[in-house]
Amino acid sequence: MSALEAVRVAFRALLANKLRGILTMLGVIIGVAAVITLMSIGRGAQQQITEQVQSLGTNLIFVSPGQQRQQSNVRTAAGNAQTLSYEDAKALGDALNGTLANGVAPERTVGGAQLIYAGQNLQTRIVGVTPEYQTVRNFHVADGEFVTQTNLDARSRVIVLGAGVAQTLFGDLDPVGQSVRVSVFGRSGSIMQVIGIMESKGGGAFQNLDDQAFVPLTTVSARLQPARTARAADMVSTITVAASSEEAVTPTIQQVGDILRTRHRVAEDDFVVSSQLDFLATINQVTGLFTAFLGAIAGISLVVGGIGIMNIMLVSVTERTREIGIRKAVGAKRRDILSQFLIEAIVVSAAGGILGILIGTGLSWLVSQANLGGTTIPSIVAPDAVILAFTVSATVGLFFGIYPAMRASRLNPIDALRYE
Repeated sequence: MSALEAVRVAFRALLANKLRGILTMLGVIIGVAAVITLMSIGRGAQQQITEQVQSLGTNLIFVSPGQQRQQSNVRTAAGNAQTLSYEDAKALGDALNGTLANGVAPERTVGGAQLIYAGQNLQTRIVGVTPEYQTVRNFHVADGEFVTQTNLDARSRVIVLGAGVAQTLFGDLDPVGQSVRVSVFGRSGSIMQVIGIMESKGGGAFQNLDDQAFVPLTTVSARLQPARTARAADMVSTITVAASSEEAVTPTIQQVGDILRTRHRVAEDDFVVSSQLDFLATINQVTGLFTAFLGAIAGISLVVGGIGIMNIMLVSVTERTREIGIRKAVGAKRRDILSQFLIEAIVVSAAGGILGILIGTGLSWLVSQANLGGTTIPSIVAPDAVILAFTVSATVGLFFGIYPAMRASRLNPIDALRYE
């Protein structure tokens, strides 16, 4: 019997018992649809996170304080030491700008800060910055102006609000030109003039980028929360360096380390240098594992569907015992019987796989259209996921169809003809 004829026989057998055939395929259909849907959601989430990180710039390098040594040689976690200064940032800018880097932006986060306006009291993240912050972080004002060099030199009492902060404090009013009080740990704080509103960027990887405000770095050091390093210099929390290109990230990291080691004159680095590329690679690895995990869980239902195929094929062998006997009596060989039942099992699983692909693609599209509290769940139906699901479904049919097919091929023709 040719392969084409075997496929025709398989379809005739399925059509002869339509309900049983549909129930047999159901496990495969559910399995393939689940694999495609869950992997599509995982891929979509991975792409969404990657795009958020890339929107900040893949060429960014972050310099943060290192560990702090306490009594009895106990070390705190990295980032707690007060080792980075505004002067360090200036030195990096003088050495790197125009060669390996496009800009250097020091930052200083103010702890325990609140903004007060007309009875509204909002606890938010306040960051001391320099004018380079806009370019380095790719985060610009939508209205008004950002912190200028004049503001920095004069330690001006000015503030730039994030889009979310402006909406919470002022609603539909225009905040530019208004005054807000900045309170730190409950103290009366300083009155500052709003000079600009940042563009809306929404939620980032770990925080809402719209829920923050910016003031001149020198204003933080002089008026809000003075802090000095061990070398009596104005402390900063982080220094961000924008490398001139992704290819320049590695040499820039090396140069940053050399400059800071020379300035700090320490036997052991008291700073940590990392890059956005490292962060992006870690995120892709974690989300990739999560996507594979979702696909593996959904794949369990394919195994269940395969067991159903084996069960139905064994029933089919029993029902068609006389048919097998007649075919053997007229000259059919064992391999003919074996191939016939294997092809039938593959046809069942492949048909279920095709239906599962269609249903899974439809479900993925429906999920991507859902709006949950203003947030959409992206989904990407990747060709490799479709090919994988279909291949696995066909393989399941082949694997679980081997035993029934071998059992059918081993039937004794005389015993088969006598079977009632």
